[in-house]
Amino acid sequence: MMTLIRNYLRRWFKDEEAQTLTEYALILVLIAIVAITALTGLGARIVVIFQNILAGLQAPAP
Repeated sequence: MMTLIRNYLRRWFKDEEAQTLTEYALILVLIAIVAITALTGLGARIVVIFQNILAGLQAPAP
């Protein structure tokens, strides 16, 4: 069983198409981490901006 898994992994890592797919997956994960980190850091500011917009929309017109 271990030999079967080992052979499969060897073929997977030798295949250039699999390497390209792996590289794209790593790039996608990196972009997701950066986006989540940025949104988490900016989350409080975004809430304040939307609250200000909402207050402006609810204010009576002069």
